Amino acid sequence: MNPYEFTCATWIKSSFSDRDGGDCIEVAPGFPGVVPVRDSKDPLGPVLVIPARGWSSFVAAVKSSGFPF
Repeated sequence: MNPYEFTCATWIKSSFSDRDGGDCIEVAPGFPGVVPVRDSKDPLGPVLVIPARGWSSFVAAVKSSGFPF
């Protein structure tokens, strides 16, 4: 994917973000088969493009506390 495809994307910040925009990510829905992810503190920085199935598995694991912190 061309990184410029995401310049007009609608980004959604994590619901866990604090009001100061602390350590969080944003995702851009609406891209078939992939989930673009970026650092909310660096909106002009790189975009990580994750296959949708992988993103779904990651979110499910986080919700079920499948990752030790």
